[in-house]
Amino acid sequence: MDAATLTYDTLRFGEFEDFPETSDPVWILGKEYNALTEKDDILSDVTSRLWFTYRKNFQPIGGTGPTSDTGWGCMLRCGQMILGEALMRRHLARDWRWAKSPKQRQEYISILNAFIDKKDSYYSIHQIAQMGVGEGKPIGQWYGPNTVAQVLKKLAVFDTWSRLVVHVAMDNTVVIEEIKHLCMPWLDAAAACGESQGLGELNGCMEGACALVEEETALWKPLVLLIPLRLGLSDINEAYIETLKQCFMLPQSLGVIGGKPNSAHYFIGFVGEELIYLDPHTTQPAVEPSEDGQVLDETYHCQHPPCRMHICELDPSIAAGFFCRTEDEFDDWCMRIRRLSCNRGGLPMFELVDSQPSHMVSVDALNLTPDFSDSDRLERFFDSEDEEFEILSL
Repeated sequence: MDAATLTYDTLRFGEFEDFPETSDPVWILGKEYNALTEKDDILSDVTSRLWFTYRKNFQPIGGTGPTSDTGWGCMLRCGQMILGEALMRRHLARDWRWAKSPKQRQEYISILNAFIDKKDSYYSIHQIAQMGVGEGKPIGQWYGPNTVAQVLKKLAVFDTWSRLVVHVAMDNTVVIEEIKHLCMPWLDAAAACGESQGLGELNGCMEGACALVEEETALWKPLVLLIPLRLGLSDINEAYIETLKQCFMLPQSLGVIGGKPNSAHYFIGFVGEELIYLDPHTTQPAVEPSEDGQVLDETYHCQHPPCRMHICELDPSIAAGFFCRTEDEFDDWCMRIRRLSCNRGGLPMFELVDSQPSHMVSVDALNLTPDFSDSDRLERFFDSEDEEFEILSL
């Protein structure tokens, strides 16, 4: 049976391996725990993450398409989980904890409604699957990390409630200048005013630009940074392992989407040499919101010990995610990444640069459409489902 079609519906929660008794620190999305004394806190943190799994009996995708994503939607569900974590940070903060309750906070319910399996939800399986068609992925086909990152970037534009900037950093390079212009669009407005008016009028122009933007959003639009990476050929290069673990220790970490070939997971941390992850390979019935807008939310939280796998089993094709609510948080992230790059314990997974290198050409300069006409080329590098692709040289 193909790995992508495996589900764990027959497992009972009691059959999951309990969390290990170890003195090694446990890291969950930027928070450190002691497994010997804080096990309840660890499980509460994991349970509070949004857990999106296969669903069945939802509205047909596209009106006549699938009514279940079992067997093909695991990477789409992982994409929902990493973006769901970003929305939780945006509207509820990292320390928010979930508890069973007939009446939940409105912000939390609004986040869940953004992912409900209906065609009009911002980040539903319907929206992701149909937007993926523009990335060359027919409905029902397995996605890789890069494709789902590109799709989430496009869908976030329509989310007027969260007003996120989702940036997908390509070519293993994060360009600081590019991100700041995306998150602070008033910079471009101020620059345009500076070119068209005298210096004496520039101050007033900047104030006007800021006032205009403040009507719509803050001076910094919260950033979701997704970085598709290839950390080896068929297996992960061990030189990246320590750097990857360090990423889970950053307070801005949203985790990593990846897994094994054709079987995706959402990785949220590590303990020792094991990665901790949420597994979407359980098929549950689709959920309909009640008349008062509340959602039966227990099935959106993993209430058993999280799954673990040895880090060397990770497929080298991944996408790492980070969330920066403010410019200060982004500056702090840049400082931490630069500090990591100076460590000799591991190989940097990507490059952080102030401005765009001369060898990189922006999408705007190429005047490409939002559908990314070169997505097939990108997919062949970043997504391991293209089995015919071979890297001939490094």
